[in-house]
Amino acid sequence: MPKLLRIQFTLTELESDECQVYLGARVAHGWEEKPLDDDSIFYTIHLEDHPLGVEIVEEIKSRWPHAGCVGEEIEDENWGLAWKDYFEPVTCGQFEILPPWLLEKKTAGKDHIIIEPKMAFGTGGHPTTALCLELISKLAEEGKLNSDMEFFDLGTGSAILAIALAKLGLKGVGVDIDPQSIVCAQENIDNNAVDGIILSVGSADSIDPKLKYELVVANILSGPLIELCPDVTARLKENSILILSGILVEQAEKVAAEYIKAGLPAPEIFTMGEWAGLLWRNVSSTDE
Repeated sequence: MPKLLRIQFTLTELESDECQVYLGARVAHGWEEKPLDDDSIFYTIHLEDHPLGVEIVEEIKSRWPHAGCVGEEIEDENWGLAWKDYFEPVTCGQFEILPPWLLEKKTAGKDHIIIEPKMAFGTGGHPTTALCLELISKLAEEGKLNSDMEFFDLGTGSAILAIALAKLGLKGVGVDIDPQSIVCAQENIDNNAVDGIILSVGSADSIDPKLKYELVVANILSGPLIELCPDVTARLKENSILILSGILVEQAEKVAAEYIKAGLPAPEIFTMGEWAGLLWRNVSSTDE
């Protein structure tokens, strides 16, 4: 039986922002956060890559010596079963994300996104994903999205956003720099029986630069969003929509400023807890 490396540690709520940024860059598939009674947060990470896991343990010990970070091997099967102990449906706007074993509990009137939780899957519970789904729901409710539109999903991860858009009738492309994410994203797409999504390993510059889209969504970190600004804005068709997330509230103005400098107007800024999402309506490629 293959073994996974489980990493667990505890940090204060004040340290959570820094930790989320660190983990977002190191653990693409996500992690579990469990609030404790003393307002601290208990983190759990599962990795197949043992050398990377050992490296992360050492880095956490160095950054937060008081966190009590421990790494241990566990049976893959036991870890998979553990998901069933804490996974609950996640509702974000008109969408509900749930695993196959909770389908009988699905909420009527929602668009359901089925996720089979695995180590390399995001499960939609993170506020950045929720923000994107809320904004997609808002745009759909306003009649801004239709089946003639094509989307570009940068940092698609487990393809939750791409699946949500496909359920609204859009077609598009999802890219991610993590090859394992693309494999898992395809499994999710198949499980949800949606069509019109093409996946590719890479970043914003990994497909034909001539391709442009009516909707671009990027749920990654602030640093890459700033760095990739020229590539992201180059994907925009005339009068298109841009959604950026994965941004801490205190970083939102900095990210917005980079895109304004590139020729876009000021965005609408939406927040959820410590995280922000930026929304532009009716914008166009800055290289036109």
